[in-house]
Amino acid sequence: MLKFCFFALLAVNVALFAVGQGYVGNVADGEREPGRLARQLNTKALKVIPPAQANAAAAAAAPPEPPGPPPKDEAVAVACIEIGNFMLAEARRFEAELAPLQLGDRQSRRNVPGQEVSSYVVNIPPFANREAANRKAADLRAKGVDNFYIIPDNQPMRLAISLGVFKQEAAAQTQLAALVKQGVTGVRITPRYAPSKQLVFQFRDIGTTTRARLEKIATGFKGQQLRKCQ
Repeated sequence: MLKFCFFALLAVNVALFAVGQGYVGNVADGEREPGRLARQLNTKALKVIPPAQANAAAAAAAPPEPPGPPPKDEAVAVACIEIGNFMLAEARRFEAELAPLQLGDRQSRRNVPGQEVSSYVVNIPPFANREAANRKAADLRAKGVDNFYIIPDNQPMRLAISLGVFKQEAAAQTQLAALVKQGVTGVRITPRYAPSKQLVFQFRDIGTTTRARLEKIATGFKGQQLRKCQ
């Protein structure tokens, strides 16, 4: 009797486990495993694809990675070159043209003392003594030129005769041409300089491609060329 009860309970537990796992379907609606498979939607469209094809499809669907800075040139041509000296206004324009190169920490700049033209003096060069300067002054008056003065002894251009000071070189050239028409000889234009801050740009660990692009940019700035770092 005990054996019968034991096997009866065992049979009931096995039956309950099978129903719970879906091996025999739902007792209420008579569903079995073949029926469940038949009820799956669009089963004929299912297709097994190789792993390589699956990986390629996943990579194509992934969002693109954000672009990083351009790689350094593979072959380094020079350790350090520089371009300058630039006045501030030209330095800003030069720096703007460098931006597309994205050189990062390979590009730097430094301040250097320099000079810039502050004005242009139309003049007759200095004379050996005051008497010679006075004789030339008399000659100028005879030609109808009255707007001049003899530069004093304590000035850099002592005993020269100034015939006008101009901020723009073009204006100085116009004055020079007018004096020549009046018969004045020995006239020249001398620039005056004032101390100023200038900028030098340095470039390190660059390759031949970047060097060529830097040289091309430098050609757009008068008097600026590449040179080795000092």
